[in-house]
Amino acid sequence: MKRNILIHPDPRLKKVCAPVADLSDALRTLADDMLETMYEAPGIGLAAPQVGVLDRLIVLDCIKEEGATPRPTVMFNPKVVAASDETNVYDEGCLSIPEQYGEVTRPAVVDVTWIDRDGNQQSETFDGLWATCVQHEIDHLNGKLFIDYLKPLRRQMITRKMQKLKREMARG
Repeated sequence: MKRNILIHPDPRLKKVCAPVADLSDALRTLADDMLETMYEAPGIGLAAPQVGVLDRLIVLDCIKEEGATPRPTVMFNPKVVAASDETNVYDEGCLSIPEQYGEVTRPAVVDVTWIDRDGNQQSETFDGLWATCVQHEIDHLNGKLFIDYLKPLRRQMITRKMQKLKREMARG
């Protein structure tokens, strides 16, 4: 089931999420809903707080090539356990901040551990777009948005645009 994506500014997007203690069917359903929501948006990542759930859950799929096999990835309690000194700069966007982008510098390579939807411990090294995406989504779990990396003036400008967008959406 497709979920509604919260638009910044929303206080839930600035909250630190609670670790998932036990994988329930409800959480697996949430993960499936989030994947459906992300693909339909369309986006390459989505964090639970973006659909109003304050649990440490993210989904991502950075396979964008036409005809390539999708790689839907569900991560409960994801954690960056190592990061490279080398950095990458990406022009990041966010489904909670539609049509706004900003250059963010992050580690180019990260090692991440998480629990998959079957309850198994996983770990993988990510680079390129995957590394940026997984860090961006984990930031959401810590109440941090990509605009928090931008200069204050640019951040305020984007926030004002989102407030205006939300007013327009409320009028319908």
